[in-house]
Order: sequence, then C-alpha cells, then structure tokens
Amino acid sequence: MRRLAALLACLAAALWGQPAFAAPLVLNTDGAPPHSRPDGSGFEDRIVAEAFRRVGLAVKLVMLPSERSLQNANQGIDDGVYVRVPGLERIYPNLVMVAEPVSEFIFTAFTRDPALKARAWDDLRERQVAIVAGWKIVERNLAGAPRLQAVRDEEALFALLDKDRAEVVVAGLHAGREIIRTRGYHGVRTLQPPLAMVPMHLYLHKRHAELVPRLNATLRDMRRDGTIARMTRSGLAVGGG
Repeated sequence: MRRLAALLACLAAALWGQPAFAAPLVLNTDGAPPHSRPDGSGFEDRIVAEAFRRVGLAVKLVMLPSERSLQNANQGIDDGVYVRVPGLERIYPNLVMVAEPVSEFIFTAFTRDPALKARAWDDLRERQVAIVAGWKIVERNLAGAPRLQAVRDEEALFALLDKDRAEVVVAGLHAGREIIRTRGYHGVRTLQPPLAMVPMHLYLHKRHAELVPRLNATLRDMRRDGTIARMTRSGLAVGGG
C-alpha cells in the first residue's frame, strides 16, 4: 500500500508538472479584513487558495506590510504577492502578473470633518491626508501633496484620524468600514463617490512564470462558475463589509 501511495503521488506530481511532495508556495498579502485575515479566511485569501488548489498546488499565506510584501516577492524571498493593482511589473521587474483579476478594490476617502467633500484625488491634495505606504496608485495620485503622511497599514490610518492627526485618510471601502465597526470609532464619514475602483491581481515571482497561464484560466473559470462572487459575498457578510 505504501508503494502504491508513493506511485500515485509521483503520478499526480508529474501530471501537474510539479515535483512530488513539493513545499507549499508562500504568497504574501498586505490585505486587511475582510479582504485577508490571519487565519486565511478573508475572501481574497479563499479565492487565491482555491485557484491554486484547482491547479494542484498548496499555498501558505502570510501577512506583511505593503511595501515589504512587494519587495519580498520581487526578491524571490516569497513566491508571490496578492492582491495588487495592475502594472507593478514595471516597477518590480521580477514579478509576473496573472491577468485575470482576483477582486476589485474600492479606494475611498474617510474623514471626521462634516464639511469636507472629495470627489477626486485632487480634492485631497491640500488636506492633511494619510495613506498606506506602498499603495502605488495612491502614492502616484497624491505625489507632491504638501501634508501627506504614510503609515504601515489601514489600522494606523484610522488611529490617526481618531486622534485628529489627519483630516482625511485613504483606505479600502470594506476594510475601512470593518475597522470603524470593530474599533468603535464614531463620527467617521465615508466620502462618496469612491476615488477609484481598480481590478486587483495576483503576482508571481518570475521563477513561477509557467504557472501564470494556468492560474489565469482557473480564475476565469472561477468567475464564470460563480465561485469568486460567492466567496466575495460570504466574506463581506462575515464582517458586515
């Protein structure tokens, strides 16, 4: 029986083009709940893990600060990073993007100022605004803003806002609402419309480039069969996001 089990394992590995008993791929994320959670139960965690399961690979998901997560993936310390805005391969040349999006991210401004209005990035430029370091689309749109400050993560953003050390912060809509709810922050407004709604992608280190077409096709199938929509809905329902 042991010989049969070993033979089946080798056969499965050969079929998937991977070595037998290969270690899980390490993928990192800077996502906050409900997108990502330390136990891997965030809706983006589940989507990514399911995509790799369908191509016959196990993954280990780790949480890191935004800029460090990109550097680790680009340097090959980790095998990939999720979920990030498109085009990062121009900045991090060792990364290869999986073209089919994992999710969509709603970049949103939050404030305690009852009079503040912001319909576009430029409306924030003269404000005391805080952002997450390493969020490239936000850094690009607010580059040169005179009172810009960057912090480690979205939790830190709302701590600044609560202490009146920032007039406005830029966070994800769902994560921002969950932080406000779980931390009990009062008087925080969600400004509408969102600043941007951007498709978010999985990136792999170039040594895994051969996996990209398979993952692209798998994510496309998951979108067609409703898996992505179902996991997203259930993940948002957990935290009321």
